[in-house]
Amino acid sequence: MTPRPEAASLLFYDGTCGLCARSVAWCLKHDRAARLRYAPLQGETYAALDVADKPTALDTVVLFDRGKLLVRSDAVLRAMALCGGPWGALATAGRALPRPLREAAYRFVAARRLGWFGKADACALATPEQRSRFLP
Repeated sequence: MTPRPEAASLLFYDGTCGLCARSVAWCLKHDRAARLRYAPLQGETYAALDVADKPTALDTVVLFDRGKLLVRSDAVLRAMALCGGPWGALATAGRALPRPLREAAYRFVAARRLGWFGKADACALATPEQRSRFLP
């Protein structure tokens, strides 16, 4: 399954990661235009995504946006940009940093995320509208 390019952007995250769960909650709060949809990397939606070079590591956030697959810091910055407002400006500033520096910072946090933030034991309470933005 490859989502239609005109469909909302899909943010894939580690469904067992505490940092990832908090990041998704942050996006839900700030993405007032509902541009993002969410699905765990361990889920059916990601498994069915038919794209080349699809990452398999759970420490890699993935964004499928306008027919392109973005990973790690590029995915984070694009998700922030999609949230709009001041977050879009912050994402633009972040993209000005050299990619190797951004990736090093991403990998540093990714390697320590479970120790720092723990595992997500249960899904956060979400409104019915928010729940409709999650895919299996």
